[in-house]
Amino acid sequence: MRKWNTVMLTTVVGMSLLAGCGGNNGGTEGASGAADAGQTASDNKQTSAPDGKKTELTFYYPIAVGGPLTATIEAMTQEFEAAHPDIKVTPVYTGSYADTAVKTQAGVQAKQPPDVAVLQSTELFSLLDMNAIIPLDDFVQKEGGEQYLSDFYPAFLANSQTEGHTYSIPFQRSTIVLYYNKDMFKEAGLDPEKGPENWEQLQEYAVKLNKDGRFGLEIPVTGFAYWMMQTFALQNGDNLMTSDGKKVMFDTPENVEGLQYWVDLAAKYKAIPEGATDWSTVPSDFLEGKTAMMYHTTGNLTNVKKNATFDFGVSFLPAKKQYGSPTGGGNFYIFKDISAEKQQAAWEFVKFMTECERAAQWSIDTGYIAVRKSAYETDQMKKYAEEFPAALVARDQLQYAAAELSTHNNGKVMKILSDSIQAALTGDLTPTEALKKAQGEADQALASFNK
Repeated sequence: MRKWNTVMLTTVVGMSLLAGCGGNNGGTEGASGAADAGQTASDNKQTSAPDGKKTELTFYYPIAVGGPLTATIEAMTQEFEAAHPDIKVTPVYTGSYADTAVKTQAGVQAKQPPDVAVLQSTELFSLLDMNAIIPLDDFVQKEGGEQYLSDFYPAFLANSQTEGHTYSIPFQRSTIVLYYNKDMFKEAGLDPEKGPENWEQLQEYAVKLNKDGRFGLEIPVTGFAYWMMQTFALQNGDNLMTSDGKKVMFDTPENVEGLQYWVDLAAKYKAIPEGATDWSTVPSDFLEGKTAMMYHTTGNLTNVKKNATFDFGVSFLPAKKQYGSPTGGGNFYIFKDISAEKQQAAWEFVKFMTECERAAQWSIDTGYIAVRKSAYETDQMKKYAEEFPAALVARDQLQYAAAELSTHNNGKVMKILSDSIQAALTGDLTPTEALKKAQGEADQALASFNK
């Protein structure tokens, strides 16, 4: 039997907000101003089109985790429309984060962007380079300014802000956590109530748990190699880039040591698969008993909870010099080449989707971290966390988290690093060679931003 009994709370449809949700005391409902329009109003009439027709929004969103989240997004959208009858939102599932970025970029270039979209938080500098998004400062100010923003976790805002401006609002956010099979821990003589706490223990546990037909550990590579590399960088030193997105620090001795550790888990200790393990394969392998532990996003927590036929645990990623994980996931962006009326309506939608009660329910339904501190003070989250304490692990790890890799020319820089990591994991390059190569190519890709 699994230790965690699935106790699903009501869906977001029809859910009313509790009074006292944090972060809204500084402003009134609906009294926010469009960044480029400077308009204000006190009720939903502000979003109506001049001829009385509904303001229509196109909303792009990705899904990067297991589970039927399309229905959840559509239910939340319907709830918004019920509360805002003058706004019509068309949610468009646009595939993976990468697919969504490509479709959004194509729309921007064609002067037909979505009105609002959830894109990776790391897209900030790329979107700014395209002159695609608006700053949200005026909207935020009329919601209470710093008081409003202070309810969002600082680690998530790190990818939302630059040069004193806020350009996106956190939504489906995560850290990487360690999932482990408690039954397999018991079988191997390991404490099933504690995951490995440091790199030495992780290697020791992975070897003990390894057996024919099962790996001790799986770390996904394809699609998110750079993200996994950040775990080793943060645990052994510092982040991979500067906060202004103009420089990277790939080939430091600490990062070479981290990549060598990752390579050795496969090549030397045979405890993880060699080569490039696919992102989506890892949770399937975990659920099927093909791996005893996995590194993966907390956004898969609810999927694992619903589908695991065994007792499992969730813990911080093991430390080297310190604990550490990059944040991950997507933020809401509002686009520039749309009318002021649509920008205002889009802000109402963003604000609604990230209210504390809704953030709490989204976390319960998905496993993503509720992005607002006040969400953890809601009754449904308190009840859920009491019944399923693993839901708090990723939230608690935020104190050791840092911004996900984000730079100008971001897609190219990410690919450079990911390709080099894969070359090291397949044995084509040594970790030193791989990161030196990545550093040189990334420096060249960023050269025009450092003149």
